[in-house]
Amino acid sequence: MDLKIKDKDFQFRKRNLNLDTDALELPISEHIEEMRQRSVQFLCFACFTIGIMFLKITPIVELLEAPVEGIKFIQLAPGEYFLSTVKISFYGGLLFSIPFLLSQIIFYILPGLTKSEKGIILPILGTSLILFGIGLLFAYYVLIPAALNFFIGYSSTVIEPLWSFDQYFDFILFLFYSTGLSFQVPILQIILGLAGIVTGKQMLMSWKYVVLASTIVSAILTPSTDPVTQLCLAGAIILLYLTGAGLLTIYKE
Repeated sequence: MDLKIKDKDFQFRKRNLNLDTDALELPISEHIEEMRQRSVQFLCFACFTIGIMFLKITPIVELLEAPVEGIKFIQLAPGEYFLSTVKISFYGGLLFSIPFLLSQIIFYILPGLTKSEKGIILPILGTSLILFGIGLLFAYYVLIPAALNFFIGYSSTVIEPLWSFDQYFDFILFLFYSTGLSFQVPILQIILGLAGIVTGKQMLMSWKYVVLASTIVSAILTPSTDPVTQLCLAGAIILLYLTGAGLLTIYKE
C-alpha cells in the first residue's frame, strides 16, 4: 500500500520494493536541485580552501622545497614565482577539498542505498581516501627524495644545479597525483572481486603479469626517467596488488 508523506517542499512516496527495507522516492527535479546545491557547496568550500592556501603560501612552499637540500631555485621570467604560487594554491585547495567532495557524494547517494549496499560502498570510499593520502605521503617521503637525489648525484661533479621552481613544482605535482592514483589498485581489485569478474586466487596466480605491468605503469607515471623512482613505485604497486588479492581471497573464503 502506498503512503504519501508531505513535508513543505518535498513529496515522498513510500513503496514496497521487495527488499529488506523500504525506499523513499523523490521526484527527478528534487534530485537535480539537491545535486546543484551540493555542487555549489563544494565549489564554495574549494574556493575557501584555495584562498587559505594562497594566504599561507610561504610555509607551503618551504614544505615543498624540504625534500631537496642544497638546491637554489630561480625564476626564469618575471612573475613566474607568482604564477607558481597560484598553481600551488589551486591544486592544493582541490586536493584538500576531496574529503568534502566525498562527503557530499555520500550524503547524496546514502538515502537510496540498502543496508547491504551501505556496508560495501561506504567502507570502499573511506579506504580509497586513506590510500590516496598514503600515496601522497609515499611520494613526498620516498619517491621525490629518491628521484631528486639521483639527479643531483648524477650531475654534481659536472654542473651546479639551478632549478626553476615552476618546473620543480610541475614535477612533484605530477608525481603526487600519479602516486595517489596508483595506490587505488586494491580498491579496483575489491570492486572487480565483489562484482564476480575475477577472484582473489586468480589475481594471485597472475602475479608474473602484474610485475611486468607495474614496471610499465611506473615508467609511464613517473615524470623522471631514473630507475630508482620507477623501482620504488613498481614495488609499491606490486605490494598493494598482492595485499588486495590476499584480502579478497580471505574475504571470499
